[in-house]
Amino acid sequence: MAIRSLKTGQFSRSALVGNPVIMPGSYESIATVTVGAGGGSSISFTSIPQTYSHLQLRIGGTANGADATLQLNGSSNSWCHILRGDGSVASTEQYSIYSLIDAGNASTSAPGVWVIDILDYTNTNKNKTVRTLFGYDYNGSGRVGMVSNLFNTTSAITSLSLTGRTWSQYSTFALYGVN
Repeated sequence: MAIRSLKTGQFSRSALVGNPVIMPGSYESIATVTVGAGGGSSISFTSIPQTYSHLQLRIGGTANGADATLQLNGSSNSWCHILRGDGSVASTEQYSIYSLIDAGNASTSAPGVWVIDILDYTNTNKNKTVRTLFGYDYNGSGRVGMVSNLFNTTSAITSLSLTGRTWSQYSTFALYGVN
């Protein structure tokens, strides 16, 4: 985490537990999608530039239906671990063939936010790692949690999509490149 001195205004770099330091100006908007009237069940970003270190997808909106599946280059074949809590119970799940981003209860609309980091998306020497932080509300109750995915591919990521969930009108998807 970067820390700014109140006295000098200078940033100091602190990389706790080996995490990279990402300064506030390190994010560049690549594309934004806002769901139109009637909702949408598939959100896609194609022709992703290969000029950044990482990608970040930020989602704000309401989802309904089955869990959302993340696809990279058209494939959703990955290993997935989910850790979540609702204020009284913590739970975990794992899947060996799906790349889910925990998007709420299938029978209830869930307004929430999701931040999805796709690490080293251009590196062709390692598999792709994706981490998701999320929180959503069920009218006074809800969940927060995290999801980790390992995509068993070394291909550079040129497209991503979310399927399997109906996103309500005005839900927003913003893709950023991280320098």
